[in-house]
Amino acid sequence: MTGWKTVAEARRIVEQETGTIYKDWGGKLSVALTYPNTYYVGMSSLGLQTVYRLFNQRPDVVCERVFWSGKKRGKGLVSLESQRPLGEFRVVAFSLAYELDYFNALEMLRQTGIPLLAEERDEASPLLIAGGPAVTANPEPLADLFDAFVIGEAEELIPTLTETLRADIGAERQSLLSALAQIPGLYVPTYSASSILHPVKRQWIRDLNAYPTTSVVLTHHTEFGDMYLIEVARGCQHRCRFCLTGHTYCPLRERSVEALLRQAQEGLQQRDRIGLVGAAVSDYSRIDELVTELRGIGARIAVSSLRAAPLSEALVKSLAESGAQTLTLAPEAGSERLRALIHKGISADDVLRAAELAARYDFPHLKLYFMLGLPAETEEDVQAIVDLVTAVGQRFLRRVTVNVTPFVPKAHTPLQWAAMTPESIIRERLRYIEQKLRPRGVVVKSDSLAWAVVQGVLSRGDRRLGRALTRMDRTSLAQWRWALQQSDLEAEEYLRQRSLDETLPWSVVDSGLSPAYLRQEWERAQTG
Repeated sequence: MTGWKTVAEARRIVEQETGTIYKDWGGKLSVALTYPNTYYVGMSSLGLQTVYRLFNQRPDVVCERVFWSGKKRGKGLVSLESQRPLGEFRVVAFSLAYELDYFNALEMLRQTGIPLLAEERDEASPLLIAGGPAVTANPEPLADLFDAFVIGEAEELIPTLTETLRADIGAERQSLLSALAQIPGLYVPTYSASSILHPVKRQWIRDLNAYPTTSVVLTHHTEFGDMYLIEVARGCQHRCRFCLTGHTYCPLRERSVEALLRQAQEGLQQRDRIGLVGAAVSDYSRIDELVTELRGIGARIAVSSLRAAPLSEALVKSLAESGAQTLTLAPEAGSERLRALIHKGISADDVLRAAELAARYDFPHLKLYFMLGLPAETEEDVQAIVDLVTAVGQRFLRRVTVNVTPFVPKAHTPLQWAAMTPESIIRERLRYIEQKLRPRGVVVKSDSLAWAVVQGVLSRGDRRLGRALTRMDRTSLAQWRWALQQSDLEAEEYLRQRSLDETLPWSVVDSGLSPAYLRQEWERAQTG
């Protein structure tokens, strides 16, 4: 049963949306597209919007959205579209972009009463599937909890998945899982005895133009609520050695200007601002032409990300004319040596020229992203962050914000073997940056260092962590540490440097990049 307030809130939310898809349930496969974070966060996810569109394009499927509400247990969870309880859906499909959302995912299952462990669910239980960047990289921490995982991009996999699920309606659970295990790109842990020898291949689409990736449901109650989002490209050509996106969304693929303009024309019927999304929008090969055409049809423009080099002046000018208040850059490291080590491919001069460009076009705010705790980082590298930001401030005489995040090694990147720098060292270095930059009027922000350590454990974890997660009765650092202790696990086991000859938990996934390439890049990073 659900509390009436939950149903009333769901109805209130959808009444304020545009583009919501409503379907009759009769004879259809029911899918709960579940996002383990707030509605405000989730509705700015193009991945969520795309999967919602793909499922609902099929006449034999009804797909509705469910979000984590943060409510106390016992309130229950209902879908937005029909306000049905989560447990009534045939399939519960989670979109997992970040490891720390695993805690919310489990809490959603607890609220609904769905057994957490796959082995404890019976024929009446929904089938639990997970996809998204976090589990594409490493599904193993959740392998005992979910029935199946989508590895890679879902566009070409969803039709086969749907047809298999519909064909096996009424089949025994194990028979269905066996059928799902035959689908390329679907990892079914129950049938994974040989998955290390025969890993599941990451799926990726060859022609982006064949699959529009845009906003579907529009609402003002989300971070990018004033814009219509369009994916410009997927993947990244630079392959920075720390970056998950550059290695699990390769190769770089671009949409045509013509396709993007058609999508923008549709979007302008709903919003006057077009949000261009990609790993590095400024790298788009026809960016000047695109922004010129968009401005010509009356669109205001926003972007998800910029690289300091190359940085198109036409793009910066269009952003300024569109009323953008902030220009965001990610040098990642302060020193040339450390940027070379991570293969960032930009120089201090590139960053300074970008700051000058931001000043020239009167941006009120410049935001810079850095990481702390990169392999081989020294005190000199930390000082280099201070020096670079100081030099930026001398050229951009307005508001400067520095966001500092701890480096978390990610599976399927060249730095997957690296140790995570101890929290105490990162905290000391962060404190130094704050002491040096705040007197200069620079705002310094940082993610939680303690939770970054948790992310570091989950990002390179194994199946034992899933069992530990089920021991927690609430999300807190104390509960997390208690759960590890009760499971005879230590965080340091997962945070240490890995050797090249050990079998890695995420070897069940074939990312498409050769082990030889990753090893070579790791060795280059070690030698500088």
